Amino acid sequence: MKLIRIATRKSPLALWQTEHVAALLRAAHPGIEVGLVPMSTRGDDVLDRSLAAIGGKGLFLKELELAMLRREADCAVHSLKDVPMELDAPFALSAVLERADPADAFISNLYPSLDALPQGARVGTSSLRRQAQLRARRPDLQLLDLRGNVNTRLAKLDAGDYEAIVLACAGLDRLGFEQRIRVRLAAPDWLPAPAQGAIAVECRAEDRELQSLLTVLEHGPTRTCVEAERAMNRALHGSCHVPVAAYAQFRLGRLHLDGLVGSASDGRLVRAQDEAASDAPEALGQAVARELLAQGAGDFL
Repeated sequence: MKLIRIATRKSPLALWQTEHVAALLRAAHPGIEVGLVPMSTRGDDVLDRSLAAIGGKGLFLKELELAMLRREADCAVHSLKDVPMELDAPFALSAVLERADPADAFISNLYPSLDALPQGARVGTSSLRRQAQLRARRPDLQLLDLRGNVNTRLAKLDAGDYEAIVLACAGLDRLGFEQRIRVRLAAPDWLPAPAQGAIAVECRAEDRELQSLLTVLEHGPTRTCVEAERAMNRALHGSCHVPVAAYAQFRLGRLHLDGLVGSASDGRLVRAQDEAASDAPEALGQAVARELLAQGAGDFL
């Protein structure tokens, strides 16, 4: 290959992530040109409704996948947490990069922590997973929808629309907004979306030459962890319609997984955890899903 064309969303974070991948590929394969193909997706364009209401996170992928099928792009870069649990047959996740900070961030211009918010404070997030954990901890809060890219969401906070908002630490770090983070909401008390903080590269499954070039991006430990998290989510038939959270990490050579299913309406949470050998992420995810279901997670699903 003499040119790799990478499809990407046009948001500042998506462009940062794609430029990051492009830079790594240019460094690893100096004889190959790497170019970006920025595109708008329905998930980016429709901001007056929640993702669950308009079809889910897969709306961030569809236009990029169509571009690959039309041979207008060779691969696409995604935040892995936005990638559906099952890809359509023509596609494969050819590389998973080393994970950044998986935690969520509490951001406020007025209050130092979630517990310091006054009664009835307005908190912005459209994530049902974040809403469920917020309601469990602070049932008095007003939880309001918050859509748009990172810059837009921060601007709405600065305009006084909310007392606080919750975003992913990884996106803030990548865009240079790490100073806006008041508190990291981290495991085990607070769990992220499955695969949060990880970047993935998707391409056509038949494109063996490109897949070979993409192997330089692969980070094995991250792939193992996110496979366990996504296996749990898949077994629960989770999506952005359901508050599902998961976080896997290595402990003393074994793979440990924390999982959570909750209710965004009343803050009820069901938690489970387990561990397995490092080469069994799929089985571990399924085991934690079974335990969650045994504890009543089906009531929320």
